[in-house]
Amino acid sequence: MKCPHCKADLPSRECPECHERIPLEGKFCCHCGVELPLLANAKPHLVSAAESAGDEIDFSKRILCSDGACIGVINEHGVCSECGKPYTGEAK
Repeated sequence: MKCPHCKADLPSRECPECHERIPLEGKFCCHCGVELPLLANAKPHLVSAAESAGDEIDFSKRILCSDGACIGVINEHGVCSECGKPYTGEAK
């Protein structure tokens, strides 16, 4: 799978339903929409210390994906929880 902006190779896997290449840790296929099984070594997305402790989540501090068309938020690793794109600044 290639980055649509810089054409670099991105970590990817094959969708079990439509067999297209998709981001490695995506929750849903970006081509057919099927829900994907979690990878054995994948960490759950967006589970912060506050969430796991049962504290209230402060949605005002979340950072939206800079893709502009993606519904994901930037996780603690600096990448989008849905498409895997690194955070590059404000959404377009």
